[in-house]
Amino acid sequence: MNKVLKMDESIFELVSRHPEVVDIMTELGFQDIAKPGMLQTAGRFMTLSKGIKLKKMNPDAVKLTFQRHGFEILE
Repeated sequence: MNKVLKMDESIFELVSRHPEVVDIMTELGFQDIAKPGMLQTAGRFMTLSKGIKLKKMNPDAVKLTFQRHGFEILE
């Protein structure tokens, strides 16, 4: 099965399909995603593209990290 990541898909949906996304996001600096209950609340409406803007991160660096973990990125 291909690992596809859509930038505007909710984090909850991404993690439901690919649980390793939590570890990758934590590695990138999204530590809040690992807090109990965060995925079930904010994760339902937060997307990766919104999180990148909120944290003022470099989108290309985030995409490269996911690609290194075998994900195909869809804009």
